[in-house]
Amino acid sequence: MPERPVRVLVITADIGAGHDLPARLLADGLRAARPGTEVTVVDGLAEMGPVVLAAVRHGAETILERLRLLFDLQYWLVARLGPTRRLMSRLSRRVGGPPLLRLVQRVDPDVVVSTYPGTTDILGSLRREGRLSVPVVSAITDLAALRWWAHPAVDLHLIIHAESAAEVRAVAGPATRVRHVRGLSRPEFDDPPPAPAARAALGLPPGGRLVLVSGGGWGLGDLEEAAEVALEFPGVTVACLCGSNDAVRGRIASAFAGRPRVRVEGFTERMCEWLSAADVLVHSTAGLTVLEAQMCGTWAISYGWGIAHIRANNRAYEYFRLADVATTPEQLRAALRRRLAAPRPVDRSFAALPSAADCVLELAGAQPFHSLWDRAREEGRGGRA
Repeated sequence: MPERPVRVLVITADIGAGHDLPARLLADGLRAARPGTEVTVVDGLAEMGPVVLAAVRHGAETILERLRLLFDLQYWLVARLGPTRRLMSRLSRRVGGPPLLRLVQRVDPDVVVSTYPGTTDILGSLRREGRLSVPVVSAITDLAALRWWAHPAVDLHLIIHAESAAEVRAVAGPATRVRHVRGLSRPEFDDPPPAPAARAALGLPPGGRLVLVSGGGWGLGDLEEAAEVALEFPGVTVACLCGSNDAVRGRIASAFAGRPRVRVEGFTERMCEWLSAADVLVHSTAGLTVLEAQMCGTWAISYGWGIAHIRANNRAYEYFRLADVATTPEQLRAALRRRLAAPRPVDRSFAALPSAADCVLELAGAQPFHSLWDRAREEGRGGRA
């Protein structure tokens, strides 16, 4: 009788590109690493039903675009204030736990991977309660603010920044499994093209400086103001990446019409070429793009959206010296002046890291599997493992 192929369930959420893209890339990596692997990628919010999807996905987009202070307050309540954080965790588990358990039963995976912190917390709680017997992996694509990304009962935490390990262990316990991996960003970032080749491929001028202004998948932040500041520097070309936000793209295209040093783009699958071509990235929403800039030898400046978890990530960027943070046009101007004056080297060290896919397959193949949490519970310790 032929052996059953490995089955992996990847749970994501359609909130910008920061969760969906790593889920898709991980699925591709799993199939490439072990042909025949059955990978199922599911939007966890959609699985929880239309009410949850509307409240979280569509509600988040509306709040982020129009009610920044409310988003900031919401984050403080669910991530920083203990009583409301615990209440939110219990509510999420009650609402989201049953449909996620049904999903796991339907797919019957050997391992579950979550690329979205909201589902990671639910899955970790189900693991802790003994209601979920399948190993759980958290694929973490933020640098900091990891309270919902990490969980004591999660079996393996994959991180894209080595600097995240201390916070993961502070949340999940000192013995939790943490692996610094590649493979949650596009494979071309392991060997990015030279700047001249990238510029030629994108139809950009071969000379002068290029500043990339990005608002992430949803085109958030003060992109127009960032572009105006960058244009103050002679010889600088500005490319504005507006993600899937057609309204923002139209507004910026209108604002800079007739100005040849500005190029306005929508959602792109060519981020490696854009970052390789650029000298500086001005980015509003932190996350995976800042790491990708480092891999391509592009200075990163966080600007225009310093609220909620992004504020926490900004503090970590400054602390670890991974990116500059500017909160005013004057600070952005100073950071651009400093970074445009000195090229950043391409960081090729990430190509030597283990792949996220290999780590997941290793966990899926560990039969019988006993997590740190299982062992702690069996030994009567409970609490953190």
